[in-house]
Formats: sequence, C-alpha cells, structure tokens
Amino acid sequence: RTLRYVPESSQDKIISDEDVFETLLKTFKALFLNDFSRQADILALLPEVKCQYLELLALEQKQSKVTSCNHWSQQLFSPEEVLFNTLGFTVGRDRSSLVSAGTGVFVTKGFVPKGTVVSMYPGTVYRKHEPIFFQSLGNPFIFRCIDGILIDGNDKGISRSVYRSCSRRDQLGPFQMSDESWLTASPQNPLAVGQYVNNCSYEKAANVCYQEFDVPEHFPVELKQYLPNIVYSHDIESHLRCVVLVTLRDIKQGEELFSNYYTIV
Repeated sequence: RTLRYVPESSQDKIISDEDVFETLLKTFKALFLNDFSRQADILALLPEVKCQYLELLALEQKQSKVTSCNHWSQQLFSPEEVLFNTLGFTVGRDRSSLVSAGTGVFVTKGFVPKGTVVSMYPGTVYRKHEPIFFQSLGNPFIFRCIDGILIDGNDKGISRSVYRSCSRRDQLGPFQMSDESWLTASPQNPLAVGQYVNNCSYEKAANVCYQEFDVPEHFPVELKQYLPNIVYSHDIESHLRCVVLVTLRDIKQGEELFSNYYTIV
C-alpha cells in the first residue's frame, strides 16, 4: 500500500524543506513553551536557551510576568490547543468515513490551506538491509521511502516495543531524542497521527501527499523530544528521516485526510 515510483527525490517535494523545517520548528517551540514548567532539567543545562524561551514567553504571553530566568507563570493548553493557536487547525483520529477502513484522520477544528504540513508519519526508521522481518508480519503501517528507507508506524506489538527500546537507548540524560507519546492515545506532538491516514478511493480523492524530510544537524536539541521518529541502528551517523503529509488543496473542518499511497510522478 505504500509503493511509490518517483524518478528523482526533488520531484517528491510539494513544498520546500525550509518550509517543512519552519513549520516543525514553530510548532515544537510552541509545545515547548506550553510545557516550559516541566523542562527544568533540560533548561538547567542550557541557560542561554532558557533565557531565550523566557523572552519568547514574555512576548507571546504578555499576561505572564517574567521577573527573572528562574521565575515564570503561564496558562497551560492541551497539545491540540497549542496546534490550533500556532497553525490554525487541529487533527485527530476517529472512525473513517470509508466503509471497513477502520481509523482515519480528520481536521477536527479550523482550516488548513493548500501546501501545509498537516501531520507526520511516526515510527522506527530502518535503513536498507536492517532486520524488519518479524516487525513486518501482518503490519500495514510500514512506509517505504524513495531510497528504500522504511518507517514502521505500527503502535502495537513488537513494533511498539522496538520503538520504545530505541528511544530510551538514545536518551542523553534529560534530553529525549524522540517522542514516545505517539504510541498512546494522547500524543504530546498532535501532528504525529499520519500513519492512520487512509488511502484515497474513487469516491474520496487524495487531499494530502507524503513528503520526505531529513532533520538537519542544527535542529534544536531541546525540541527533539517532539520528533516521532527514531533510527533502529544508533551507530549510523546520518540525518534522521521523517515523513510529513502536505495538503494538496484547502481542507475544511470535519474533512477526512486521504493520501495516495501509489504516487507516480
């Protein structure tokens, strides 16, 4: 269901990598600020970063009186509310409008313009020739990238165990290199529901498409806790592969997202 034929990687870009990066950065910063009071261990090791975020809090939440780098107050929102306040929409899982399709993903609130990152495809990232046989048995959530990299977005069974093991393996002190919460019903990154987007049909045309994105080295370390992907082999130094879903048209509140797994460019 995830086979795609794309002659060149550049032809798979609906929007630029810079736009993807800026959207993720904007969203993750908003989530971090919303969860600022629980980031003490991280911020203790990044004093300059801490003061930068406090300045952002002072600008974005004028009702909060920041007196120093050690005191702050703020109103807490749910991750979905943060997403809405940041990008103008929320997405969520629910029963698909397609018969026998199981779970689907909907725009639950707001409006999503064409060319917007609307969700992410979470999971363990496997490079070529890495063992994924047992994880692949009866697994409809394996996504194949153009270059053969695989992303296992299954949140159950052995796939779930592998992801959690790799995520905890790569944690550096208080710094989490990935997000485990997409394995639950309440992800702290509300975009991490892309694995449940259903295939289009004759009745339901595709309104989103997949776009691959390699996380750059300069991605802020304090924000990696919101990345819903982790590499299977930790000894390989390369960019973390992520896959985002980008809207092909404007999408209104209440609409279900549909992708085209068989994309031919």
